[in-house]
Amino acid sequence: MAISAQAVKQLKELTNCGMMDCKRALEETNGDVDAAIKNLREKGLAKAAKKSGRIAAEGLVYTKIDEAKKVGVVVEINVETDFAAKTDRFIEFVELVANTIIDNDVADVDALKEVVPAGQTEKIADILTERIATIGENIQIRRFKRMTGNLFAYTHNGGGSIIGSMIKIEADDVDSDAVKACAKDLLLQITASAPQFVAQADVPASVIEAEKEVQLKLVQNENEQSAKPKPQNVLEKIVDGRMRKFAEEICLLDQPYVKDPNLTVAKFIASVGKNIKVVEFVRFEKGEGIQKKEDDFAAEVASMVK
Repeated sequence: MAISAQAVKQLKELTNCGMMDCKRALEETNGDVDAAIKNLREKGLAKAAKKSGRIAAEGLVYTKIDEAKKVGVVVEINVETDFAAKTDRFIEFVELVANTIIDNDVADVDALKEVVPAGQTEKIADILTERIATIGENIQIRRFKRMTGNLFAYTHNGGGSIIGSMIKIEADDVDSDAVKACAKDLLLQITASAPQFVAQADVPASVIEAEKEVQLKLVQNENEQSAKPKPQNVLEKIVDGRMRKFAEEICLLDQPYVKDPNLTVAKFIASVGKNIKVVEFVRFEKGEGIQKKEDDFAAEVASMVK
């Protein structure tokens, strides 16, 4: 099949591989980008690549916890420009959406749009349409996570709300200063290190199997090109070591603790006491996985003088 230049460009941005390598990988996988990433990794041409790619969309990631209800939400709402994201009309809409999610246990964005918020007469969908008209830019309620229980949240700002993290904890004395301080440190860990799961037991078997397959093929390819090939039992040990490293990267409890890399997060939690248990967490990064349209300035000027 014919491979478009746009597809090659997208794969290059996701993997930092050469254009020809990306084109060949897409040809070998019939244009399937995810399969092409795996293809490049198996050849040793690309490191593990997140599906997200370049982060470029504007907007806000907003966190809120209702302490009385023990309900919290992390929501991402996108808009076209950073300027619009800082306007009162946009921020007010984000806050309205967050409050509506706290008040209503809705399943997804489509269900959320059908809700009439407290104190309003129109549905979220209609209010969204009105804000798009008044702000003059497209606005998307991209995603949200509603959580209940003993919750703690953190929003990392860098000229705008960039990353929002929330964690649910169980402990002997969840209101103690020690537990609160631990939760704060765990939120910083999640924000900085972007784990995907709490513990290895939470990782789907399909994820483990897919990564092990990639690492096995990668090690075999490296071994075939080596002047001194290693025996199979040594290769298996190398794969096991890489899988342990993989677990450290994706599992919160196995990650090196950011404030003391000599400790794992699990050991840090144990050192605090209080029988602290991380039940779940969520981490949203603004624009994660969204490709912002790049303006071609030369083409724009050319079109203006035609």
